[in-house]
Amino acid sequence: MTYEFEGKTEKEAIERAAAELGLETDQFDVEILETQKNSLFKKGYVRIRVQTDDDLEKRSVEDDNSLTNSKRIFADPLPKDEFEKRLVDFISDMIEKMGYEVKVEVMFREEHKIGIKLNSPSSSILIGRKGKNLDALQLLANVYAGRLGREDVRIILDSENYRIRREESLVRLAYTTADKVRASHNSILLEPMNPFERRLIHTTLNDIGDVETKSEGEGLYKQVRVIYKGIR
Repeated sequence: MTYEFEGKTEKEAIERAAAELGLETDQFDVEILETQKNSLFKKGYVRIRVQTDDDLEKRSVEDDNSLTNSKRIFADPLPKDEFEKRLVDFISDMIEKMGYEVKVEVMFREEHKIGIKLNSPSSSILIGRKGKNLDALQLLANVYAGRLGREDVRIILDSENYRIRREESLVRLAYTTADKVRASHNSILLEPMNPFERRLIHTTLNDIGDVETKSEGEGLYKQVRVIYKGIR
């Protein structure tokens, strides 16, 4: 299910969502839709959209794609139980049936989450443009995990450290775009992005006083507009 909430800050909006939905903050995914800084005539606010865990397709590419969580345990790359073995075999068979050689390893383990690394000479194809092929493979892996009765576990796929490199690239894009918007005083509409990527743009620019951001479009891949508003 999808819900929208507002708060003076992102934290307040998330806490309000948790209270009204009766959930813990790690039981739903958050997308920042719009931020408004304090000004002389307007109070600041943050508007968010919340996706609860019953939406598998959307949650599979959201914040869990971030590979910078210090709680993750980088350990034995080999499957440690029957579930991991079947999952690794499924991903290997799926990619090999697509015609590509691959070695699949466990990258990290944490509670309710497993990272899977794809080592392949065709990694650029498996990743795809803007990571869309990787996101599609990740979705199928999550669907399979659900069929094994493990809906509680989220599967994160990565190859050639694409996820981290993409995060760094998006942060640079956010700052560069903000500079262009300041110089031109015109808004700029960025390329379509998945919810995790859009949230990264929003949060990167959230503390810059003379620009604001909002998401536009329908479906999973929306666009972020960066808007000049000046110093007030």
